[in-house]
Amino acid sequence: MTYDFERKIDVEIERTRIRLTIFHGEDEEVIKLNLEEAEEFAEKLEQTIQDYSQRKQIRID
Repeated sequence: MTYDFERKIDVEIERTRIRLTIFHGEDEEVIKLNLEEAEEFAEKLEQTIQDYSQRKQIRID
């Protein structure tokens, strides 16, 4: 089953929070993080992206 919808991610600064909005099809998901949570999220995302990139380079014969 394939889905034909575009995914879009917006990041905005509110008064005291970082707001992530993920749009997928007609739906959207909103996540509001304080600065500490946003920094932790950024670190985990960075590490996960690095791990994913390394795994893609590993060749299994």
